[in-house]
Amino acid sequence: MSKAPYTLREPDRQSTSVVFASPHSGRDYPWNFLRQSILDEKTIRSSEDAFVDLLFETAPAHGAPLLASTAPRAFIDLNRSCEELDPALITGVRKGTHNPRITSGLGVIPRVVANGRAIYCGKLTLEQAQARLHDYWQPYHDRLQMLLDDTRAVFGEAILIDCHSMPHEAIDSIGTVGVPHPEIVLGDRFGAAAGQEIVERVEAAFAAAGLRVARNSPFAGAYTAQYYGRPSYGQHVIQVEIDRSLYMNEKLVRPNGSFPGFQALMRGAVAEIAEIGRQDLPLAAE
Repeated sequence: MSKAPYTLREPDRQSTSVVFASPHSGRDYPWNFLRQSILDEKTIRSSEDAFVDLLFETAPAHGAPLLASTAPRAFIDLNRSCEELDPALITGVRKGTHNPRITSGLGVIPRVVANGRAIYCGKLTLEQAQARLHDYWQPYHDRLQMLLDDTRAVFGEAILIDCHSMPHEAIDSIGTVGVPHPEIVLGDRFGAAAGQEIVERVEAAFAAAGLRVARNSPFAGAYTAQYYGRPSYGQHVIQVEIDRSLYMNEKLVRPNGSFPGFQALMRGAVAEIAEIGRQDLPLAAE
């Protein structure tokens, strides 16, 4: 592994129980991976939550840490269990019980990118898959767990905002005819991953920024929300999905002309979300 598996931007002093994480915005594509893939440089990025880390980059200015993957989602999916290995891609992996994510090629080591386009022409070895888990998946989740544990120790709770983006086509057809589609989808696994009041306040923060917000449809939260969301334990997780067309050209994987304005809008939303977990802490002794 030549590069760090994640970046962690921390405030000078954490003053909120809110933690931000972006597991799918990594854009450091290993050379060996690109050499293995049959996709061109744009297509291979189609599953990437491109620039999401930049939309939330002001979190440390509001007292909240921001953890972001460096490796791309097409290489390893940090929002999957490390056990979701795909036997159709990885040699030596036995078929288990039916898992729709694995069946569709979207396990922890993805077989396809958006629209079911195959990444490889052959298979990976189990050793190659295990190396990715060891070098990228495990360090990211170890650090995320540490952030949540440390936050709970200080504030008595931790609120994880799991930051993602969604293709415009994924939401363009949902909802009622004549009613505009949502621009933000919050996933709390239908209340299992976060307390209702916290979800309501996150929703209000985006609504105050002028964004249309829906909950749990079509995205209710994946592995991170399921595994780390423990409201009774004081640990809340809300998955945030943002319509990519609001700020980027999806075909070219580039910021569009609306990016600066949307980034400014998101600064206000990030500030409001950080306030949800704001507590006055005594200054450390000098």
